[in-house]
Amino acid sequence: MLTTFGLITPMTAGIVLVLALVIFGPGKLPELGKALGKGIKEFKSSSEGDKTEDIKEVKSEK
Repeated sequence: MLTTFGLITPMTAGIVLVLALVIFGPGKLPELGKALGKGIKEFKSSSEGDKTEDIKEVKSEK
């Protein structure tokens, strides 16, 4: 059997989804997904904001 390190296989994703469904229940799962998506979006926007500030600083130093 081959293993893949660092990759999420469809079987792994399915197992995680089933466990989340059992632990949190079908009513709470959409709320968790929404919160996770919001957190990822905020993380991306904050990391991109730092890049633009760094570029502005480099341009002002020249």
